Formats: sequence, structure tokens, C-alpha cells
Amino acid sequence: MGNVIHGLLFQPPDPTYQADPNLIWLSTKRGQRIPAFFIDRRASITLLFSHGNAEDLGHILHYFNTVGATIKANILAYEYTGYGCSSGSPSEEDIYADIEAAYLYLRDVVGVPWDRVVLFGRSMGTAASVHLATLTPVRGLILQCPMLSVFRIAFNSRFTVPGDRLTNIDKITEIEAPVLVIHGTDDEVVPFWHGTELHSLCKDQSIDPLWVRGGAHNNIESTDTAGFLERISGFLKDLENSAPSIPLKNQSIRI
Repeated sequence: MGNVIHGLLFQPPDPTYQADPNLIWLSTKRGQRIPAFFIDRRASITLLFSHGNAEDLGHILHYFNTVGATIKANILAYEYTGYGCSSGSPSEEDIYADIEAAYLYLRDVVGVPWDRVVLFGRSMGTAASVHLATLTPVRGLILQCPMLSVFRIAFNSRFTVPGDRLTNIDKITEIEAPVLVIHGTDDEVVPFWHGTELHSLCKDQSIDPLWVRGGAHNNIESTDTAGFLERISGFLKDLENSAPSIPLKNQSIRI
């Protein structure tokens, strides 16, 4: 059963890019070497992006080069262990170590403080984003097509059972930062109710979610491109123009 779940969860495509000098190379605490790219637009907010389970950096580089100017943010996107040009084989533990390495690069090398970092996760990447936000304060999160947990995609269980993966439902209540949840009403992979329930569990209920009518799992950006970009841009602008809401006592870092 575990091997079946693993095979469904991690679906690295054949690499869509090559290792080249423009990539940033990061070392994780689990001994893996993963690439990343950084788009610096001299913006005050930096997005730390975590992609989905069946894509790699090559699928998203052109997209963020195109929309980065629209949403007015710097972007650091990293690769998962076992994907693209990375070493190793993917696992839940590794994707958590991967995002930790990416965040430490932003903080310690680029010099971006926590209150200028917004985590943006898509599908499986929402679990990496939620994980990181339980370890360190961040300015905000954007969760696109998030799951409550892997088992709950098939079963509407009230409790997390042993062996479940990517349990966002058990971690989201720990997060103090504002969370923008985006979900398509016709998502055929992660049911729409995952997004609505996860939003209901967020501490800050003042953030209006974006429910994309008719949006499926992989076409939200194209279903309502203008609305999608406008909502993200508005969320980032609101964060930039407001003071962080995280209490001093909750600003500890556990990475």
C-alpha cells in the first residue's frame, strides 16, 4: 500500500531542463543536491514557490518570467529531490528538507528577512509551504489547490489515520501568517471541499479566498487569468502595506 501511495504522490517527469550555470545549487540536510532559480525584480516581496507533483522547474520558469512583473514580486523556485536535475529519490521528508534549504538560501545568502517572504505552494507544494510556515514566521502564504491530506482525497475522514501523507489539516492551525487559499470548483484531482475546509481552519479569516468557478486542478491560471493575477497581486499589495500580524512570541525559528 505504501509503495502504491508513493507512486501516485510522486510523479517526476522526464527532466525538462538541463543543468546550466544559471541555476543555483542547494544542499539539503538530508544530503541531497537540488537546483533552484531566482528572479530578482528588486521588489519588496519575494515568493518562495513550491511546484506540483508532476512538473519540474522547466515547466514553470517561463511562466514566472512572464507573470513576475505583473504580480510585482521576486521569485525563488526550487526543485524537489528526485526531480529534474536533483539528486536522490523523492519522499515526503525530502520535500520538507528541500524547502527548508531554499528558505535558508533566501535568508542567509540573498538576505531576505522573514517578513518579506511569501510562500506559494501549488498542489503537493502546498504541503511543503505549510510545513515551512510551522517552523519559521513568514509574511504570508498562497495555497493553490491544497489538499487536507492525501488519504482525504479519496476518503472524507474526520481523523488522520496512520500512514497518511501531507497532512495540511493537522498543521494549518499552527500558522499565524495570513493565508490566501485558491481552488477550482471543478478540481478533478483534489476535491474543491479540501480548499474550503482548509480556508475555514485558517486563523486569519479576514483573507478572502479565490474560488475559480469551472477551474480544474491544472488550469486555474488559464480559466480566469486576469482574476487569478489580480487576486494574487492584491494579496501581496495588502501584505506590503500592512504590518505583520505575527506576535513576537511566535517569531521563533526551528530550522
